[in-house]
Amino acid sequence: MPYTLTNPVELTEEIKKSRFIVNAAPVTTADQASQFIEQVSDINATHNCWAWKIGQHYRFNDDGEPTSTAGRPILSAIEGQDCDQVVVVVTRYFGGIKLGTGGLIRAYGGSASHCLQQAQLIELITRIPLQFHCYYNEWPIIENRLKELDAIIEHQDFDAEGVEVRLAITQDKIATLQKNISDITRGRVVIEK
Repeated sequence: MPYTLTNPVELTEEIKKSRFIVNAAPVTTADQASQFIEQVSDINATHNCWAWKIGQHYRFNDDGEPTSTAGRPILSAIEGQDCDQVVVVVTRYFGGIKLGTGGLIRAYGGSASHCLQQAQLIELITRIPLQFHCYYNEWPIIENRLKELDAIIEHQDFDAEGVEVRLAITQDKIATLQKNISDITRGRVVIEK
């Protein structure tokens, strides 16, 4: 199961006189990731390298470091810690000692990994969006079943005949929900994905 951060986290490490400041945060969109990168990057630093991953989408940037010695190792650290919906920025202040290609990969990937290991993580739970319409007299009973199944009610729209409901629920509970709603409505209501 993938995890994300509960809140932003920062870590500072010194490696061969270079200072690496790692900032990581939970994000759900590429725009949020870009805003965070802009917010924590220091224009006075030698490099502001970063990576983010949101589902199947990801980006990384070496910011002037040799190709694939910073951004890709940061992304590898995100994936190695089984994280998703996360952005990591590693800001480097050069200390006068060159690290070489292998040293840079270890420094950027290692500091990003250490930061994520210290972070408080929360499991990401995939929920499937569903919708249905029921009568007013059925809604209180169905609403209780939804709570029992840990469903998230995203929207309710009340009309002349009843309630249009949009919700999100985990895959393993869909069959139970369908049976409950079918029993309560005597098979009249069909859940749509």
